[in-house]
Amino acid sequence: METTVNEISDGIYRLSTYVPEADFMFNQFMIDAEEPLLFHCGPRQLFPLVSEAAARVVPLERLRWITFGHVESDECGSMNDWLAAAPRAQVAHTVVGCMVSVNDLADRPPRAVPDGEVLDLGGKRVRNLDTPHVPHGWDAHLLFEEETGTLLCGDLFTATGSSPALTGDDIVEPALAAEEMFLATALTPATAPTIRSLADLRPRTLALMHGPSFTGDVPGALGALADGYDERFRKACV
Repeated sequence: METTVNEISDGIYRLSTYVPEADFMFNQFMIDAEEPLLFHCGPRQLFPLVSEAAARVVPLERLRWITFGHVESDECGSMNDWLAAAPRAQVAHTVVGCMVSVNDLADRPPRAVPDGEVLDLGGKRVRNLDTPHVPHGWDAHLLFEEETGTLLCGDLFTATGSSPALTGDDIVEPALAAEEMFLATALTPATAPTIRSLADLRPRTLALMHGPSFTGDVPGALGALADGYDERFRKACV
């Protein structure tokens, strides 16, 4: 296995590892700024590969922020390895996530970030978007980098298989096929409206954790994904 590095937006890099045995990709994203930020840590077993790739973008001693979409092994399993390798770094997570999990799990005290707060990284601005239970996890959130219009969207649009770093092709059908396989998304009355609300940000790039980053019709893709979950919710309620 190897971890590849590709710039998917100005100063935002995708660190991608394809695991053939699982037919699944694990992507992390490094934002290169005065205060560099990592979104997703990756599982502990992938830390040597991912950290070596990250160091090609930003020396780990410069890393300032460690973030992830929600508490789950592939999102934050290697969190404390990153903290050990990056002495200036601090975990930043949702208020709920810090309260129920990260205050205890992290080797250094985390920064609890309220919904809507912007972290000024110096050259990049990252807005926290709380999305509880979307796609899953009480502590779930996404990050929106305002300068490039990049939505770091975690497990939304999860698909199986290997993929290129960037695509304009359809990402909705593969995501709904994966949902049929995994049933990983929390279906609630808020699921589809939360996804639709992301289109109001007018993002230009979607940075997927399990799949390609997307530069096509982003609002259209978000709307179509929401429609798919609306249909599933209605069927589940019958």
